[in-house]
Amino acid sequence: MNHKKWISLSAILIICFFFTGGFILKQSSRPETALFPEYPEGCTSILVGKAASTDGSTMTTHTCDCGICDWTWRHVPAADHKEGSVRKIYHINQYRTWPPAEGLKWERYKDDYTELDMPQVPHTFAYHHGMFGYMNEKQVAIGESTIGCQRKMRNQTPAAKFDITMLTLMAMERAETARQAIKIMGEFGEKYGYGYNDGGEMLAVADPDEVWIFEIMPVGPLWTPESGKPGAVWCAQRVPDDHVSVCPNESRIGEIDRNNPDFFMFSPNVISCAVEMGFYDPESGEPFSWKKAYSPSEGSTTSTHGRRGRLWRFLSLVAPSQNFSPDTPNMEFPFSVKPDKKLSVQDVFSLTRDKYRGNMYDPSQGIKAGPFANPNYFRGFELDKQRYTGPRCICVSNVEYTTVTQCRGGLPDPIGGIIWLSFGAQDTACYMPLYAGITALPESFQIGDHWIFERDSARWASDYVDFHTQVIYSYAIEDVKKAQEKWEGIASSQIPVVDRTALALYEKNPEEAFQYLTDFCINHAVNVVNAWWKLGDMLLVKYNHFRIYDPETRKAGRITLPESWLRSIVEVDKLAPLPPRDR
Repeated sequence: MNHKKWISLSAILIICFFFTGGFILKQSSRPETALFPEYPEGCTSILVGKAASTDGSTMTTHTCDCGICDWTWRHVPAADHKEGSVRKIYHINQYRTWPPAEGLKWERYKDDYTELDMPQVPHTFAYHHGMFGYMNEKQVAIGESTIGCQRKMRNQTPAAKFDITMLTLMAMERAETARQAIKIMGEFGEKYGYGYNDGGEMLAVADPDEVWIFEIMPVGPLWTPESGKPGAVWCAQRVPDDHVSVCPNESRIGEIDRNNPDFFMFSPNVISCAVEMGFYDPESGEPFSWKKAYSPSEGSTTSTHGRRGRLWRFLSLVAPSQNFSPDTPNMEFPFSVKPDKKLSVQDVFSLTRDKYRGNMYDPSQGIKAGPFANPNYFRGFELDKQRYTGPRCICVSNVEYTTVTQCRGGLPDPIGGIIWLSFGAQDTACYMPLYAGITALPESFQIGDHWIFERDSARWASDYVDFHTQVIYSYAIEDVKKAQEKWEGIASSQIPVVDRTALALYEKNPEEAFQYLTDFCINHAVNVVNAWWKLGDMLLVKYNHFRIYDPETRKAGRITLPESWLRSIVEVDKLAPLPPRDR
């Protein structure tokens, strides 16, 4: 394309951009949040420093909250590359899917080639990925949360060669530490442009020693490589070792200490971009705040009726002694806190499953939860031109999968790194371990689609249990919890033994260690998936016809409805009682 044609196309794109509110590319493929567009609805990411965990590991999480996205996972092996090789760069839409008959996402993503070929490095690392790259063989781990940005920053033009998924894959291939990963992603965004499918994004980036919040934004649709300016603006802040943090679709970085490289990294335009775009006036006397400039987001838990309560809820759970108020504007909460007690990986599992239980915003309370205290019923609605909102919990039913990464020092990287992966809604799914050094993933993790039932898919096994749980939630969830305790307990108890065995093998023959870890992870996953299919069958039989069937006694008991629900029926439906019985 010649220069004049590019200018004309850019002008057309810019006009479309402003007259359509900035959404000009495949917007219909995004998850539906139209009822409450002002409240972020995406993913939650938790970060745990090594001195804040019970075992000295750093941890990150990602609840991949979408409801329409591809949930499949892939393993990419390490590779050596000849001198002069190139790395082709693709645009990868987080939300787009194809029918399985046409090829799933990771067979089709190469259809969207950006025409950018980068010089390839001599060696790329092995890694595991789903929607994003999650962990490589060097124990570099990532979690994600979309945070948004100022509207005029969006750049959905072809000039932006990188989106967030592609950046994470490049980090997986090339980085040996969290800092390297941040530098790689930041520099590629600056040089080649960031945006296209994505706007403001946050990544939790960790290795065995450090965990960082990395946030990156586009710099507007006028950017071109020829401008000589960075094609992205980014900043990263390290979580103190004895602290924890969370990103619930909100920018978390505030004031930046540019003289403290141990805790801050940033692009050269970190402030100048905000000045040029009118987001910050250096003459105002106010200190520069990253989140206030690039991704301001007003509101509190109280003012949004819990719709923006995840930040307050997380801080209240991990540091209740600090008595955080739900009235506090979200942008005034601290970047991180020291937890009242150190967190185990099981504690983090529980945090990802939180639904405000016992809290004033508990969605399982009242008539809105139905007769079986189902916290998933009330999501907000519009009635008589009035909007009503339910709380946005950390745990939601539209999650594709959830990751909890552990980066553990004192072990070789392929053994030290673990991704705990669960498919589907966290409250009814089971976490399964995947070591960084495994060379293959279970086949059931690599198939499946929202629109076609597939018996061989791990995700459909989770959905099968979830579907039968929703019908009679307060009863069935207790059966699910028992299964989770059993299978997650089995994995947790086996990890120390697996570590020792793998380490002994690794010292003699690393390849044997990798095969041992692969066999363990695949066999455990197969057992869990089979157990979840059986659990779904059991729930169907046990609670059939809203009764309780006991196969051992061959008797059927009654389901008891809560008195509060029965009184609501009498009041709303104006039921009349039967006349008294004759004595």
